[in-house]
Amino acid sequence: MAQHRHKRETNARRFNPFRVGAVTIAAPLALVATGSAVGVGVLSASPQTGEHLRASLTNQTAADLGEMSREGDPVSRSAPARTAPERGPVEKAMAGRVVAAAIKRADTKLWTAAPLNLWDQPGKAAEKMGEMPEGRKVLVTGRKLLGREEIVVNGRSRWVTAGYLSEEKPFTLGGDCTNGSAVEAGVSPNIVKVHEAVCAEFPEITTYGTFRSDGEHSQGIAVDIMVSGERGWQVAEFVRKYYAELGVSYIIYSQQIWSVERSGEGWRAMSDRGSTTANHYDHVHVTTY
Repeated sequence: MAQHRHKRETNARRFNPFRVGAVTIAAPLALVATGSAVGVGVLSASPQTGEHLRASLTNQTAADLGEMSREGDPVSRSAPARTAPERGPVEKAMAGRVVAAAIKRADTKLWTAAPLNLWDQPGKAAEKMGEMPEGRKVLVTGRKLLGREEIVVNGRSRWVTAGYLSEEKPFTLGGDCTNGSAVEAGVSPNIVKVHEAVCAEFPEITTYGTFRSDGEHSQGIAVDIMVSGERGWQVAEFVRKYYAELGVSYIIYSQQIWSVERSGEGWRAMSDRGSTTANHYDHVHVTTY
């Protein structure tokens, strides 16, 4: 009877469910504790080791998440690549290589026929970069866009309003008179302007008559430009063209008259005064204000 009781107690101890549970739970906890200790040890072992581990984790994270677009939006590996928006005409014209090539090819010079604003590009978004005076010879590239054309200023691309560049040197008020002619002191400033302009444009003309005892000549507001034939008409038309800048009131040549007050009628015939000089065939008469 004693032996039988001893056997039952031995079996009870061997199959105690609480002992089995304790062992089963303790094992994983031990593993977790060991893993935590190992992890802490790796991260704190040295800076180099920590850096390698963080880099590995970062690389793996990036690989798991996929590539990112430049804007930060996720991009599928299978999605088609985005195409850049098509550039407008101004962007194309002002591309660095295009501008450099245009400047390099430029080999023609033209005159500015008026004071011109300088712009950094064609189009409404252009920024003003200065001004170019009238009567300057400038290098042109031949490119035109949106009502402007390109010139080269100090090696840089600049754009001016189209239509104001000319192959011929334009008239500039107060040009250089180099033939030695002059008008008398005391004449009106407008007579001085007329002489300087005509002398600069027609240097072969050297005789100008100003003061005389009669009429407007005595007042110093009239001048006779001694020229005849077709050249006389060229002088008369030149003065008429720039009448506003020169302060001209009227012009007489070859028995015809043109005046500011009746400019809409053009040249008008005059009555015969009896001689070549009286009918103004040998000179252009100019009266100023």
